[in-house]
Amino acid sequence: MAGAPQVDFALDTYECIVLYPGAAGRALPAETIQRLQAEHAEHMQALQRRGIILVAGSVDGPARNPEPPIGFGLARTGSVEDVRSVMEADPAVQAGLYRVDVMTFLCPAGSLEFPLAKAQS
Repeated sequence: MAGAPQVDFALDTYECIVLYPGAAGRALPAETIQRLQAEHAEHMQALQRRGIILVAGSVDGPARNPEPPIGFGLARTGSVEDVRSVMEADPAVQAGLYRVDVMTFLCPAGSLEFPLAKAQS
């Protein structure tokens, strides 16, 4: 991994999912947006039930970026490409309501727990 920090402690690796508003979102009718948001929620819940997504939710608040993120999640599959693939299958991403970026997230080993993910397994 090119950007992995050189530290003297173990690191856990996750796939970080960041959701942004999509280019088509402003042009879609309100009822289409509502339907796509519901389909997106169903898609994310299904990924959580399958154990692909550990945690996901909305991001709210001011940001400096002209196009701030609107959602964030973490997965732990070992493959950024696999997570990107399942996120690009999201109906709201396919319709252009959202766009997604997936990257590697590193943190000190054992520093994160996901009790809901454990309860579902």
